[in-house]
Amino acid sequence: MNWNDLKKRNVTSIVGAVSGGLDSCTATHWLSSKGFSVHCATVDLGQPDEQNLDAITKRMLACGADSATVIPGRQQLADAGLKVIQSQARYEGGYWNTTGIARPITVSSILPYLQERDIPVLFHGATGRGNDQVRFQLATNILAPEIEVYAPWRDPTFVKEFPGRESMLNYCGMHNLPIKPASESRYSTDANFLGLTHEAGDLENVSIPPYFVEPGMGVWAWDAPDQPESLTVRWEEGVPVALDNTNLDPVSIFTMANSRAGRNGIGIGLHTIENRFVGVKSRGVYEAPGMELLGKSYEFLLQFILDRRARELYDYLSSFISKQIYQGYWLDLATTSALESLKPITRLATGTISVRMYKGSVHFESAEDTSEAMPGSIYTDDSSMEELGTYNHSDAEGFLKILSISAKTVGIKQFEKLDR
Repeated sequence: MNWNDLKKRNVTSIVGAVSGGLDSCTATHWLSSKGFSVHCATVDLGQPDEQNLDAITKRMLACGADSATVIPGRQQLADAGLKVIQSQARYEGGYWNTTGIARPITVSSILPYLQERDIPVLFHGATGRGNDQVRFQLATNILAPEIEVYAPWRDPTFVKEFPGRESMLNYCGMHNLPIKPASESRYSTDANFLGLTHEAGDLENVSIPPYFVEPGMGVWAWDAPDQPESLTVRWEEGVPVALDNTNLDPVSIFTMANSRAGRNGIGIGLHTIENRFVGVKSRGVYEAPGMELLGKSYEFLLQFILDRRARELYDYLSSFISKQIYQGYWLDLATTSALESLKPITRLATGTISVRMYKGSVHFESAEDTSEAMPGSIYTDDSSMEELGTYNHSDAEGFLKILSISAKTVGIKQFEKLDR
């Protein structure tokens, strides 16, 4: 869609989902120069790189916006982040897709702002080569089909004027727009309290080590303390309710987990060359200390709960939900059904898990393994090497005889031809 198409349809006002970064500043000023009344909305997702979100509203007003506001979103993001942990939904390379899950939260938080003001168009600064354009588009289409989505990066006029970050930096400099100097913009960062995504700029050159990235939620593993740190997480029906016996609300749980894990280099600087939904590869450096800490703790808890068949189902759902988040389908029927399928498992996920953090790794330390503390656990003493439990060694004789029937047939009929 071209900006002129909006003009022809008598669209005079447009709302932008903005982060206050380079794309936001450029698009806001550019649309304002085309005669649109631009209204900027920033969702408060606890962005670690923005100490004061009011600074974003001032930045947007200085870039030509007619209005700028901050909309609450932390609680919704914490709820969504918890579902990601409950499904262990990691994408390629094993990273937590914190940006992917934040997009539908951003859209659902902003849409009432448009509807209350009867503004028919939402714009965003996502590139036409990336995944976020899909996430913004599909979330808007599902939640408010009547709202049009305009993406400057898919507007031929905009792309001709701004073929890349360098031209946007020059434009902002020429118009004295309040952005970071080019020397400080070696890469782009997308931020929320679940994690940071670093990409673009110098990160596109894979011959350069990524360690020029300055962690925003902790330290590189080699800079972490030389002494390990332990932490206890109490889970009740799949929800972390306390850290080190201190009861906390979901947002505070993530905040404290980020602090404790980040200073130990947990979940900091995961590097991957991933496959974008649009079919190209990109390089990213990811941070998600709290997600990694809580996620590992939850996985340790699941090991007490899932039997062999439940684990197979769980692993499939985990992989499926991960792709759904990445590709922008968080709100559709398939994801909704997959999340519903996990509920019997989360209802059983009650327990207290202690972990040990050390230089980027989370290790299992102990579990409060009692029927009261972990009622869903099926871990028993039947596997003991001692004379414990109800499992009789001799009962395995018949089991092995049955397995031997097919194994011997393979040995007689097939093995010589298998070229092993």
